[in-house]
Amino acid sequence: MIPNLGLRRTAPLRRETTSSLICRIASCYGMEAKVLRACWKWRNYPPGYEGGGTRADAEVLLNAAGRQLLAGICGVEEDVLARALPSWEEEDTKLRAEDGDPVGLWRIGGAVAGPVAFGCRLCTARRTGTTLRAVRYAPRWERVCVRHGRWLLDADANQPLEHLDLHDLPEVVAAQRRWAWVARRAVRAGAEPERVFALARAVVARWWEQAYGWEREKIWPRRLHQVAGGDAGGALERWRIVGRDAVVFPEVVAVAEALLDPAMAELVWADSGSGRPRALPVDGMFCRRLGERLGRAWLGPLAAADHGGPLIAWMGGVIRLRRGAGGPPGYDNDPWWLRQEHQAATMAGQLRVLGKEKKAPGSGTMWRAAVPAEQRRLITSAVDSAEEQLLQLRGVQSGPTAEVARRLLRGLGQSAGLIQNAWKRTAVAAVNGGVPLQEVARWVDLPVEVLREMLTSGGQEDSG
Repeated sequence: MIPNLGLRRTAPLRRETTSSLICRIASCYGMEAKVLRACWKWRNYPPGYEGGGTRADAEVLLNAAGRQLLAGICGVEEDVLARALPSWEEEDTKLRAEDGDPVGLWRIGGAVAGPVAFGCRLCTARRTGTTLRAVRYAPRWERVCVRHGRWLLDADANQPLEHLDLHDLPEVVAAQRRWAWVARRAVRAGAEPERVFALARAVVARWWEQAYGWEREKIWPRRLHQVAGGDAGGALERWRIVGRDAVVFPEVVAVAEALLDPAMAELVWADSGSGRPRALPVDGMFCRRLGERLGRAWLGPLAAADHGGPLIAWMGGVIRLRRGAGGPPGYDNDPWWLRQEHQAATMAGQLRVLGKEKKAPGSGTMWRAAVPAEQRRLITSAVDSAEEQLLQLRGVQSGPTAEVARRLLRGLGQSAGLIQNAWKRTAVAAVNGGVPLQEVARWVDLPVEVLREMLTSGGQEDSG
């Protein structure tokens, strides 16, 4: 039964989720959202978090009768809603109306129309007259509310914050304005702005993970403590996840601008030997200039030595295109192609990993999240090889059993060495990042003295 809602008009926000609009309509009339949602027949249940509760980025798809009903309830024409709500005309085979009944279907917003973020409540109040939570589809390069100095957070993570305060970080707000110019430059260069941003974000996010051991990095720690309210304190690891995208946003925009600069591409070509191919040098002009543009003259050699990362992959694409060595159009000769293993981890995914690690510290089950992608591939490949050789050994009825056993032991030894080095690097990074040695020892279930001796003895050989 449709509740008597009167004639109050509730206008949608630009790119708002349909679920968010329904929640705002219910709030305007002082009722719970589930009461209003009872007006529709639902084919499934709303997506929830592991610990319970409906996800903030939950989205709904409506059939024609359901859309007509919502338009009548909020007092807004359907064509207006179609322009404002990205999911308005999304169809699904499960939306089979019976006798014209209004039917709804739950989905996760990110799978419908892209990344979902919280809206600025102050902007919502200015637009609607009520300070209510709103959830909108927003690409990651549009997360700064310039008017109110806020960074709008992803809505897909199970955490209570909707925004971060940027009043003491004018450079982040300035980067938002700068991005509009970079996006136009990308279009003029024949590149898709979203792909340019994704690649630049992957490059900087990789640096962010490595920055635990960068003693000369002073900018990011200052910004991180500011978005954390002045001091990240004992929740440093959580704030490194929640605050990452806001803290590194100026560098992401600067890297995107640099990658679009033809002069920087010329430096890549010169570093490669131009017409006389050679290995990219650690002191190459491109990486040195990139570090200078970011205000970090010391960053160049570190970026150049990070083989297997998205920046080197981009440089390789630029070189292949310049040499004309690429084949037909594809990822191998597309500088803006971002490999899956290079994509930056999401805040939601990292928080899930952090939560599991806190529940079972030192279990070793989360090692994949702490090891760089290329090391994960090496470890996984070595373990798979060892397992295959073990199966061969089990199936040997005759022949050189000793040789199979030797290959098996070599494979297991290589796997153990890779995992041990990855474990040491993770422990060293944690200690260098400010985690107390006693806490790290508790995670790995070792006495403090033993852990200290292992890290000290392994520091030199692992540094390379």
